[in-house]
Amino acid sequence: MSETKKFKLTCIICPLGCTIEVVMEGDKIISVTGCTCPRGEEYAVQEVTEPKRVVMSVVKVKGGMFPTVSVKTDKPVPKKLIPEIMKKLVDVEVEAPVHVGQVIIENILNTGANIVATRPA
Repeated sequence: MSETKKFKLTCIICPLGCTIEVVMEGDKIISVTGCTCPRGEEYAVQEVTEPKRVVMSVVKVKGGMFPTVSVKTDKPVPKKLIPEIMKKLVDVEVEAPVHVGQVIIENILNTGANIVATRPA
């Protein structure tokens, strides 16, 4: 028989901040309680099965007003890939000018997410 695990989460999808409990047996979700909307349930299931985050960092700029420009993923990526994404960004250098929303790296690590600039440089 698989081990039963309980996860308590605070939902971040809306301002209510529901306390959600997810019960799992092995890889199977047994119950999700405490959420007041379907979006909260969806968030909790994803958070315990495959958590995702938006990654924010900086990359070097050659010939710009500043030596770096802030960047982020344009959508959440699997949390387990964040260290590898950060390693890739260390060696990136872009040529000025850089514009807000400019794609710096397309489809980082085949996640479907792009690394985009968040300010001009």
